[in-house]
Amino acid sequence: MTVAAHHVDQHPHSATDWTRLAVPGLLWGTSFFFIAEALDAFSPALITPLRILLGFVTLGLFPQARRSVPRSVMGRVALLGLIWMALPLSMFPFAEERVSSSVTGMLNGVTPLFVAVVAAVIHRTMPSRQLQVGLLVGLAGVVMISLPTLGEGSSSGWGVAMIMLALVCYGFALNLAVPLQQRYGAIPVMWRAQGFALVFTAPLGVFGLTESRFAWHSLFAMIGLGVFGTAIAYVVMADNAGRFSSTRASASTYLIPVVALALGVLVRDEPVALLAVVGSAVALVGAVLAGRSRR
Repeated sequence: MTVAAHHVDQHPHSATDWTRLAVPGLLWGTSFFFIAEALDAFSPALITPLRILLGFVTLGLFPQARRSVPRSVMGRVALLGLIWMALPLSMFPFAEERVSSSVTGMLNGVTPLFVAVVAAVIHRTMPSRQLQVGLLVGLAGVVMISLPTLGEGSSSGWGVAMIMLALVCYGFALNLAVPLQQRYGAIPVMWRAQGFALVFTAPLGVFGLTESRFAWHSLFAMIGLGVFGTAIAYVVMADNAGRFSSTRASASTYLIPVVALALGVLVRDEPVALLAVVGSAVALVGAVLAGRSRR
């Protein structure tokens, strides 16, 4: 894991670059399966602080984590911990009490839409025609994914709403992560951001302890979620954002629906509506169009 990149290389060139781009999507695709497994025993309020704690401890094992980061940017690092971890990661366990891990993963495939839109806003440019088309196509896919779930009642509707709000947070977070990663390195920034996120979510975890029980498979799921989905995936994604740009790095999330759908259906035996699967493909087309747009 390279900890610093001082320029944005817009185009991956080597097999290593493509592998680097694929890693976060593959790991985050498993995260929704791990969350579903953890929910068998742990309260949704406990899952997020526990996964962040495990991620924080894992990153702390790397000597690079203790590289100096100026106090003057700690406000932005804290904000990154809030909008990239504390808020969205807290929403997913509560959402998965209402919708399946497969649907959650399929909806996450539209993350590049939000990243591209936020990037256009930050740079104060009109979204390109391709971005506008991608946004419309992607939203149509989101509707198709959501419709079968929304038909299950208002509780499922709240689950979808929480997922979409989490994706909006991701759109801002990836754009915020780029300059921080480029200047100070991925591991030092993410370790501190996870420290702030742990402080933000600790009260939720204390509350969740009383609502949880112990199960080995849930504990193993939490270890996978913390080490791979919270430590490694976040560092690689932050490094990719600084190396390739936030929009291009977010293309990794195209893999999330594929992995989440496969694990949800094949391992957890979750029913998935055909309309949702088609909608996932439509949403990915929209995300690809948005991710390839030029300002």
